[in-house]
Amino acid sequence: MSVMDEELGEVRRTGDTVEVVFRRRYGKPVEKVWAAITIPERIADWFAETHIDGEAIDFLFPDVDYRINGRIVAHTPLRTFAWTWPNDDGSVSVVRFDLEADGDGCRLTLTQSGLVPKDGAAVAGGWHAHLAGLADAAEGRKTPWATVMARETPLGPIYKARAPA
Repeated sequence: MSVMDEELGEVRRTGDTVEVVFRRRYGKPVEKVWAAITIPERIADWFAETHIDGEAIDFLFPDVDYRINGRIVAHTPLRTFAWTWPNDDGSVSVVRFDLEADGDGCRLTLTQSGLVPKDGAAVAGGWHAHLAGLADAAEGRKTPWATVMARETPLGPIYKARAPA
């Protein structure tokens, strides 16, 4: 797998924490990408099984039996969607999606802030692999877990080498 630098996300230190940032352009209308990041059935197509109940958002990654429970902290339709993500040390990070129209498509910025520094590279590799399936999810197509893992595995060393100390 060849990964070009412009496809790579950023892993940067922000004081005592780390954040990862990805910028992607999708040749899909904002409405379709918005649906893929906010509707549980579409989120399941590219990320994880999802349940939303009010502000509660819960994820299950059945192939690895991993669950997380977060809270929706920002929801501006067709623009911004964000939720909390618990870190292993008990602290909380925030996953935020920002969308903007761009011609016949849209631009997405994904930022996960408040990460424990040791987790930044692994998180970046995971988001990179998952985001590769977002365009398919916007069309209602699912990315198999094995495909996500095949994308993520070679990314780990790349992000580890680029991660701040």
